[in-house]
Amino acid sequence: MAQIVLFHSAYGLRPAVHAAADRLRAAGHTVHTPDLFDGRTFDDIEEGLAYQEEVGGNDELLRRAVGAVAPLSDRGLVYAGLSLGGSLAQNLALADEKARGLLLLHGTSDLREDAASEIPVQLHVAEPDPFETEDWLNAWYLRMRKAGADVEVHRYHGAGHLFTDPDLADYDAEAAERTCAVALDFLAELDA
Repeated sequence: MAQIVLFHSAYGLRPAVHAAADRLRAAGHTVHTPDLFDGRTFDDIEEGLAYQEEVGGNDELLRRAVGAVAPLSDRGLVYAGLSLGGSLAQNLALADEKARGLLLLHGTSDLREDAASEIPVQLHVAEPDPFETEDWLNAWYLRMRKAGADVEVHRYHGAGHLFTDPDLADYDAEAAERTCAVALDFLAELDA
């Protein structure tokens, strides 16, 4: 089974992240959920983004994420993340030669021009999504394929941005269940 590092969104390490990790554990995976916000959680995205800037922005969060995975890096990790956490997971996975997979929920990141990885990637995203626009996703997909990644994109029409978090207005129970089922199949294929 997979060793997974699951990074939280700009809302922090909320109950939905723990619930997602528990579902992955129930399927036999080992899941690590680093807290990059020092225990802080938010009910409003703007507050979470403001806290992100307060602690030093993306560069500081990436430094914290690297520190969190450093003790695990020899294990062939599957990187996963929700929204902001997806961005961090993508950056780490593409830099880790031993990475086994990348599972992105609600978020992506830009790629360096020299990025190269044959990593399997699965993305789950709302359609439309204010943070992951159609143009952005099309360009992201083409850059990932050019880098050598094996990419699957699953879009959920009418769902809100963080549709897997039952405590947020974005929640869509049907889309969340489909995401979980498809993600578990993806992880099972990585072990095959």
